[in-house]
Amino acid sequence: MIDVAVIGAGPNGLAAAAVAARAGLNVQVYEANESIGGAARTQSLDGSEAIFDLGSAVHPMAMQSPAMRELGVHERVDFITPDLSFAHVIDDRTAYAYRDLERTVEELGGEDGQIYRRLVQPLVNQIDQVSDTLLNTLLKVPSHPLALASFGAATLGGMGLKELLGAKYERAAALYSGCAAHVAGGSQGPANAGAGLFLAATAHAKGWPIPRGGSQAISDALAAEATAHGAQIHTGVRVNHIDELSAQNILFDTSAEEAAKLSAGHLPEQLSRALSTTRRSPGSCLVHFVLSEPVPWLDPVLATAGTVHLGGTAKQVGKAERAAVHRGSATPFMIVSQPSQFDDSRAPEGQHVIWAYCHVPLDSPRDMRQEIQSMIQQAAPGFSEIILEAHVVTAKDLERQNAALIGGDLSGGTMDLLGTIKRPRVSLDPWYLQSKGLYLISSAAPPGPSVHGMGGYLGAQSMLKREYRIKNWKSVK
Repeated sequence: MIDVAVIGAGPNGLAAAAVAARAGLNVQVYEANESIGGAARTQSLDGSEAIFDLGSAVHPMAMQSPAMRELGVHERVDFITPDLSFAHVIDDRTAYAYRDLERTVEELGGEDGQIYRRLVQPLVNQIDQVSDTLLNTLLKVPSHPLALASFGAATLGGMGLKELLGAKYERAAALYSGCAAHVAGGSQGPANAGAGLFLAATAHAKGWPIPRGGSQAISDALAAEATAHGAQIHTGVRVNHIDELSAQNILFDTSAEEAAKLSAGHLPEQLSRALSTTRRSPGSCLVHFVLSEPVPWLDPVLATAGTVHLGGTAKQVGKAERAAVHRGSATPFMIVSQPSQFDDSRAPEGQHVIWAYCHVPLDSPRDMRQEIQSMIQQAAPGFSEIILEAHVVTAKDLERQNAALIGGDLSGGTMDLLGTIKRPRVSLDPWYLQSKGLYLISSAAPPGPSVHGMGGYLGAQSMLKREYRIKNWKSVK
């Protein structure tokens, strides 16, 4: 019998495998797809000569993550960090978020610059302490209470800026609202505001980096750490029920619903029902474009941004995001990543790739290419004429590519306050599924979505403590 079986080889599953293997356990990883990476994969599509990030493309949380640092990702991956972390197009104006906060404040100017500074600077100054607190379960006694207090105060300020003061401080509010809108659904509560603040603060701390070669480089680095310590990874292997596995412990890097299905008959009925009825965020529709030249932005500064937000004022962004919950929007908030501006390995010589997406209703089959293309065209006249290829991935397609992305939900479940705390259950050890040896370690467990590997990193440590009484896995020889 093997010690640990990990179902799913996304970043969380691979991080868990690396932790367990470094603790000296026999670890086997099973991935249904033919390649590892989950939502951090980079591949060709439909025979294209270009390569595309199938999920995440830009990785601010990778730089903040203790898992990525401890498991050697920072040493194995060449992260390219643009000076201009992101920009937000309002109409004929643009707000810029440089890694240099002082430059950002200066570019915003006047009262906009000052209110933005007051909002994010306390978090930038304490970014490591804030990260240690937020990249964990929120029910844990905080190691850095002062940083948590600063974050709480800033969250209230962010809610006020986004919802009440957006007209007065239009550019600062738009810049911040674009970060908050990375969390689908347009929530007006503290969870959305806090997530947006954390994301904005990372832009001015360690930046929003792009891994050379694509997101796959992160997954490959985690796999290299796991296999270097003896873990074995099996691709193209679908597990239908945990009874098929001869393993003392099973870690699920899957959706909550899939974890319940695979462990049917082994979980407490109430927990199984809760996992099977996880509340979901809206889905997403992605379009991967191959271009004959860089995007011809009206504002040439946008060519230097790793990420561009399109969607107008804070009020317009919020309206579009709330519309995405049930019906979608003809003018959605949109996120554009242009990795080939910084990494020439993504497309044939002279060509460029961009990755653009917007939120749509959960499980929507809607193709948003025309809406996305039209909005880019407004900010970059001539864009339509330079398109060589366009590969559309609807919300339904996202789930087909990666079964963990139920209905195209990239968040692993709703990210409002309740969905953040009850993830998947209210507990100091939320990864443990109340049945010996069973643990949920995906984005459906704390600390939630983004490519940081912390769900697997923390979930594996929970398993080591509970099942083996190993409290310091780093010291195991």
